[in-house]
Amino acid sequence: MIGRFTDHGEVLDTHDVAHLRRAVQLARQASADGDAPYGAVLVGADGLVLAEGRNATVSTGELISHAELNAIRAADPARVAGATMYASGEPCAMCSGAMHWARLGRVVFGASIPSIRTMFPTSPSIGTRCADLLRTGTHRVQVIGPVLEEECLAVFFP
Repeated sequence: MIGRFTDHGEVLDTHDVAHLRRAVQLARQASADGDAPYGAVLVGADGLVLAEGRNATVSTGELISHAELNAIRAADPARVAGATMYASGEPCAMCSGAMHWARLGRVVFGASIPSIRTMFPTSPSIGTRCADLLRTGTHRVQVIGPVLEEECLAVFFP
């Protein structure tokens, strides 16, 4: 395993980095469709991709069509428990709650909520951090991020 340490001491392997970069590609696709640039990849405990999602709030007219929710909805529910969600941006409170209820094992995200809010101070957002919200739940989900933040922030400026 080739290790890449995060700012918080976690070690990511080459598969983690590849899945996060795929989430960034999905974010670019969302942006090209006129949606906010967010992408997500859900990977099972066995390392196989279960589903992918991208933000589709504008293109579908569904205000809750966030990348992470779309990935969870697209996955086989029997395989979601213990999975890892790779998200180009830090999951919002709604998506973090869904990941708790889906019983994911881990979340790896790119751009942090504070960094996104700094770039877009007038955009509506809830400042609750993913790790803070998930820490309140009865099911423990490991949260790793921000990772590759500059790369993930770049999708906001195509």
